[in-house]
Amino acid sequence: MSNKKPVIAALIVAAGAGERFGASLPKQYQPLLGIPVLKYNINKLSQIIDINNIYVVINPLHELLFIHATQGMDLPPPVTGGATRQETVRRGLEAIAASDAAKPDYVLIHDAARPGLSVDLIRRICDALAESDAAIPALPVADTLRRLQPDGRTQTESREKLYSVQTPQGFRFELIHGLHQSHADTVVTDDAALCELAGHAVTLVAGEKDNFKITEADDLARMEQALANRCGDIRTGTGYDVHRLIPPPDDLRRLMICGIAIPHDKVLEGHSDADVGLHAVTDALLGTICDGDIGMHFSPKDARWKNADSAAFLRHAADLIAARGGVVTHVDLTLICEAPKIGPHRDKMRARMAEILCLPESRISLKATTTEGLGFTGRGEGIAAQAVATVRLPFTPAIQMAAATEDDDTRKWGT
Repeated sequence: MSNKKPVIAALIVAAGAGERFGASLPKQYQPLLGIPVLKYNINKLSQIIDINNIYVVINPLHELLFIHATQGMDLPPPVTGGATRQETVRRGLEAIAASDAAKPDYVLIHDAARPGLSVDLIRRICDALAESDAAIPALPVADTLRRLQPDGRTQTESREKLYSVQTPQGFRFELIHGLHQSHADTVVTDDAALCELAGHAVTLVAGEKDNFKITEADDLARMEQALANRCGDIRTGTGYDVHRLIPPPDDLRRLMICGIAIPHDKVLEGHSDADVGLHAVTDALLGTICDGDIGMHFSPKDARWKNADSAAFLRHAADLIAARGGVVTHVDLTLICEAPKIGPHRDKMRARMAEILCLPESRISLKATTTEGLGFTGRGEGIAAQAVATVRLPFTPAIQMAAATEDDDTRKWGT
């Protein structure tokens, strides 16, 4: 293999309406263990450091859904899809070719409805492209196949050397870009078929059972179970925060607790909006991945976070977990204060935290207590919050972790 590191782009096809899924929200934007399906794909592809850019082709009617699903992610602008998958892929390839970024040597084309792809699968495809024009994941057909005859009878077909094909499919960029241009009127079921029509060999690499396509509503529940089974590393993190209560310094400052503005004659003092509840939960989440505390990520000395909405801090912590293939499963928060009363606002607070974390409210616990007049909270001088968060991460054996520590280049091309 050449010593020159290849430039790789990924193209996610996410322009479908998902009519067979049978829901108002397209399947690529459905929450999957609290994370939009599309974001699962982006996070997984992002773990391969040799992938230079990730492009997404969307339905123009879904632009707001795309913005919400990819908030905080560094992506090129979305590409507008076409009437068919083939046209959608062609438009995506054209956008890559027209980009100011370095033209890729290889491109991985992936369906957004397959969030079960793994890092190992992506690596196998990339490795195969070093010696092939095209590489696609496939699984041997295991079921008996029967063909329905015109007269209503059936005939058993041999399944020998038959494979079911998945995505991402990898190609030499110039080749697949040119084939989509020259075969725009040729109807094919996948991109590899264009290579075969042009006489180019397609290399099969081992696919994965969990990399199935979400087509119907039941598939989403099956995918959630498959992904949860991967995340056998269950971790718990704790967070604690305190902020002083002061008279409002101006007419714009509000008392923010758990993302909700609470009517009160005092506000919490801090560099950001001083949301004591969200700060405690943020630290708890960071604790599950051993990634410091909120001050390390959002320094109180940084002017960017002056009066910032603390929802951004919490979302950042959740995104860090998602980027590692993990999911937040439960949050338990206790607020400690004499005033204001938390009870009247509890439901709105839970709903807001659930919204930020993309979790059902049933996974957000919120309690409030006093210190019976004792201490700074008892004197009404401040509010304290303590949080516990539970997260599931992909299990990494100790020997693998040790190897990764010794050689941080294990994710790089050709290793």
